[in-house]
Amino acid sequence: MLRWSISFLILALIAGVLGFGGIASASVDIAKILFFVFAVLFLISAVAAALRGRLPN
Repeated sequence: MLRWSISFLILALIAGVLGFGGIASASVDIAKILFFVFAVLFLISAVAAALRGRLPN
């Protein structure tokens, strides 16, 4: 999911340079949402692993 977030961020940068403001704005919004979803899922899995007594790899 982090890979998707980076892909949308790169798409937004390219669209912004080429002058496509609407596409750039939408891509940045999607990248932000995907990044925060990734971060929340990572934290949930880290807490669940800690509660089970495993150390994250």
